[in-house]
Amino acid sequence: MNCSISGEVPEEPVVSKKSGLLYEKRLIERHIADYGKCPVTGEPLTMEDIVPVKTGKIVKPRSLTAASIPGMLGMFQNEWDALMLSNFALEQQLHTARQELSHALYQHDAACRVIARLKKERDEARSLLAQAERQAPLPASAVTAVSNGKRASEEEDMGPGAKRMRPGVSDSIIAELTECNAALSQQRKKRQIPPTLAPIDALERYTQLSSHPLHKTNKPGITSIDINLLKDIVATGGIDSNAVLFGRTSGEILSTLSGHSKKVTSVKFVAHNDVFLSGSADKTVRIWQGSEDGNYNCRHILKDHTAEVQAVTVHATNNYFVTASLDATWCFYDLSSGLCLTQVEDPTNSMGYTSAAFHPDGLILGTGTIGSTVRIWDVKSRGNVANFDGHTGAVTAISFSENGYFLATAAHDGVKLWDLRKLKNFRSFELYDQDTPTNSVDFDHSGSYLAIAGSDIRVYQVGSVKAEWNCIKTLPDLSGTGRATCVKFGPDARYLAVGSMDRNLRVFGLPEEDASTES
Repeated sequence: MNCSISGEVPEEPVVSKKSGLLYEKRLIERHIADYGKCPVTGEPLTMEDIVPVKTGKIVKPRSLTAASIPGMLGMFQNEWDALMLSNFALEQQLHTARQELSHALYQHDAACRVIARLKKERDEARSLLAQAERQAPLPASAVTAVSNGKRASEEEDMGPGAKRMRPGVSDSIIAELTECNAALSQQRKKRQIPPTLAPIDALERYTQLSSHPLHKTNKPGITSIDINLLKDIVATGGIDSNAVLFGRTSGEILSTLSGHSKKVTSVKFVAHNDVFLSGSADKTVRIWQGSEDGNYNCRHILKDHTAEVQAVTVHATNNYFVTASLDATWCFYDLSSGLCLTQVEDPTNSMGYTSAAFHPDGLILGTGTIGSTVRIWDVKSRGNVANFDGHTGAVTAISFSENGYFLATAAHDGVKLWDLRKLKNFRSFELYDQDTPTNSVDFDHSGSYLAIAGSDIRVYQVGSVKAEWNCIKTLPDLSGTGRATCVKFGPDARYLAVGSMDRNLRVFGLPEEDASTES
């Protein structure tokens, strides 16, 4: 007699009054508790319908191997052999572990000796550098004036309220800016979309072409990107305090610019001049001059700000530039001399600027603040002529369209588009969740496309105030960090340069075979 559930001889047999089937008691009790019905017929069943069956005690026979002395000896021999094999395997594993531990300890000791030697060499180099700086004579431009046999103090350059005196923006400079504005405005009316611009169907097929580790591994992260459209050179600013110039066509690093003591927050090329600008969290801006051998030398170090420099933007004349800082001021500089002509304070903005950009015509400056406000300035009068509110969080990026009508701003809550003719917001993109800020926006040079970077990279076809702005391509952030920090269009939107919170510059575009077919 076998159990109807397990198919084995039951130890405590019971029988069902309804079906007459035999079960193991513990099995049928559990089944009735779970389902309340017969496992075979499916009829309702309770423990009152179960009747125990009394049987005699059965003594199970011994196994054949344990029924005789030779069988038991054979069983003991097999167990002994298995024990010896297991012990041998454990001894082998112990020996291997000891060798690995000895090797790891040797590597650790060697690494400690190398680190100690490098620290010693670093300290010696620092002491030699400090000694050389003390002994080196100051350049003539740096020597302060001498009056009555004593060195004149820096406070002599200070005006009322202990503010540094600035020469100001002269009438000749204002005339130059106005002339540039008139010329560019006239050209813009005649400008047509270049035939070499990448078409929409090409952007839809963009994929990652290459990835280049440009910055240090111990401080990964790219914070800013700019592209020299004439030479096709990509510049990146990193958390490792370096700016790197990368030749996209050659695929090689052209120059690594070191000198900042903290992360580089903004990088800008000066068109038609071999000049490069970098702003940093160390409160300084550096002007770099290229040489014939391809290297860049620091020509000026500008220390007019008292807090982190967050943005650098170059005027259309390529003779002037503006820096914006967390000290709630922006400075207007002469590029050739590195002189700050004017430093503009905003009494209504106590938290500082996080982004800045010139209008393509050059007479309007846009700045973004920590307080989520976008401020529009008249460069000639340095007056605040308009404010755009509506964002949440700091305004992380600003980009003017080349047509001169649209302004795109990015913040924690997404991207907003503004009509500069009517000074109002006409479209908003809330692309990511509330924990993911939008870090960068960029119009291409023709004003046909808009790129947005956050947890991914999205490219939109530029429409109008009433026409839709359609997303034509979404590219994933392949860094694994979930944060694309900056994006920039290449010449004719033929590729996208993307920086993230790892050390790699990524280039997205058409594969070579598709690009040759497209051309």
